Amino acid sequence: MKKLKCQDLINRYKNLYSMNINADISEEMIWKHWELEKRLAKELLGSSPKNRWETFKRCYSVLYRDLWWLNHLCNTNAQILPSELYKDWVNLLGPPPKKIYEVGSGKGEMIKYLASCGFECKGMEITPERGEKFVSNYHNLSWGISDGIHFGRFELANSYDVVISRSVIEHLHPEDLFDHFKGVYFILKSGGTYIFDTPHKCNGPDDVSRVFMAEEPMGMHLKEYTYQELKQLLVQTGFVNNSAVYKIPLKIRRLFGLWINPKASRFFLNYLCILEKLILLLPKQSARRMVTQISRVALFCPSIFIVAEKK
Repeated sequence: MKKLKCQDLINRYKNLYSMNINADISEEMIWKHWELEKRLAKELLGSSPKNRWETFKRCYSVLYRDLWWLNHLCNTNAQILPSELYKDWVNLLGPPPKKIYEVGSGKGEMIKYLASCGFECKGMEITPERGEKFVSNYHNLSWGISDGIHFGRFELANSYDVVISRSVIEHLHPEDLFDHFKGVYFILKSGGTYIFDTPHKCNGPDDVSRVFMAEEPMGMHLKEYTYQELKQLLVQTGFVNNSAVYKIPLKIRRLFGLWINPKASRFFLNYLCILEKLILLLPKQSARRMVTQISRVALFCPSIFIVAEKK
């Protein structure tokens, strides 16, 4: 990793976590975050299936308790209305009424907005340090705690029209992703969909490791995925019509006043799998990152956005 000057480090950190430029963040806070996430990530990866939920719950509670600013200063620089920020998701969901379950709701920004749109919603978190404590009561929004994997232990079968997650699966233990997809499949109704996004491996790392210019995620992004890996796992767990979503980037949309509804396409997913295969031939992650950004002109999406359907 390259050695960074103090101000460079702070600027990178604020940019990664969408903090206001005037947020009171010190170099010491960033180093504390870096060392803590590396330690917790090792604990998470070293956990066994038997103690995994307990380990994850404890580690994430420690993270958000010790690094208080992650709950209070992150995403304070967006200045984007929820109606604009979550417009793509609403278009993919279709009109209410629908029952929606969100995995890893964070501070509940999106699930709260979807509830305000008339959907019947349930948010879920693994730690009480996130989730319900940040959201005022909505009559059509409820909350639950789960391990984020074995949803059949917490929810009834065939009970939701849509399951959603934003930047969640990269935080799961890699051994658990198959069971996570199985769990989502279990609680979806027939014809229901799982809509999720996650950082792309070729554009990473997208956790705190990026601040320190690491080549691979060393924090609590336990694994960042490719389109091909996710496509294979979805097929193995029974999902059909697996599609990648193309949407106009928000910056371009705001700059030119463009709006085209997001498109979910199986052909587009296959196309992206071919492009990423070529990018993965590059030996260094820094080169992959650069080519990934350039490949936006070829419609390559550096943030994976997928819709998968239950039979």
